[in-house]
Amino acid sequence: MNKRLSRILSLSITAALLVPTMASAAETSEGTAPAAIQATVDQGAVNTADITGQNALANTPVVPAPPGYDGYRNNIPHGNTNLITYYSTTVGNARKAMVYTPPGYTPNKKYSVLYLLHGIGGDEYEWVNAMKPKNILDNLYSEGKLSDMIVVMPNGRAMKDDRPIGDIYAPDKVAAFERFEQDLLKDLIPHIEANYPVYKDKNNRALAGLSMGGGQSLNFGLKNLDTFAYVGAFSAAPNTKPVNQLITNPGQAASKLKLLWISCGGSDGLLWVSQNFKNGLSSMNVPHIWYQDVGGHEPKVWNSGLYQFSQRIFK
Repeated sequence: MNKRLSRILSLSITAALLVPTMASAAETSEGTAPAAIQATVDQGAVNTADITGQNALANTPVVPAPPGYDGYRNNIPHGNTNLITYYSTTVGNARKAMVYTPPGYTPNKKYSVLYLLHGIGGDEYEWVNAMKPKNILDNLYSEGKLSDMIVVMPNGRAMKDDRPIGDIYAPDKVAAFERFEQDLLKDLIPHIEANYPVYKDKNNRALAGLSMGGGQSLNFGLKNLDTFAYVGAFSAAPNTKPVNQLITNPGQAASKLKLLWISCGGSDGLLWVSQNFKNGLSSMNVPHIWYQDVGGHEPKVWNSGLYQFSQRIFK
């Protein structure tokens, strides 16, 4: 078993989420999926979406990303990615984040904001270095498929030394992922709103992430429905809290959320986390989009998640 995935499986697993026969045998995309997961994949409709809800966005079919969607294109306008520094009162020192601004960015107009979170072994550079967000967003802008937005990629480990070094699964580092909720709400969002020409209401804020960041997005986004109207999780990790802890008033959640997106690769050893969460949402009648992608716990699935999610927000 991949060591990183094995350690992730040991973190923050609650009784409501645990499926022992699947979790104990889970393999990454580099190995063979256990029988329970493989059967789910075989019987399911990989590459199609299980869509719930009345929202027009939720009723838009999910079409798999086309070949070349994340490749660099020479003959189109390009956005920029820059490293910024902000002061965190939560942590007590300066912290960093990457910010993508779209082609034609100008301070003379206003933008929505997507806060995009990394996994347990990453930092503010993970999306830019391991995935292809700039290519994906640039290409979608060139096709007229995105609303005007900036994308903020922070370090989701809210502690003084937030580098992913040493034992990235140490208790203080895992606790720092939970503490990031306060850093995000009290420090990062105010900094972005003070320094960029962005809208300052929930309908123009989205929160999404991969793996540990996907769990953070669900944990923080669904608890702060007056801050985020769009929430997405790509291959959410076991730090994800049970649905009934995050949503205590399903009717209110349904009315406040404009989009709740859950996706995961069909051969991901953590598929059970996403499946359990989407099943909980269905039992509560909370509108959402569930998309079972092709792949494991890997960048191509997270690139695909960004491609799909980004087109459905701020519409």
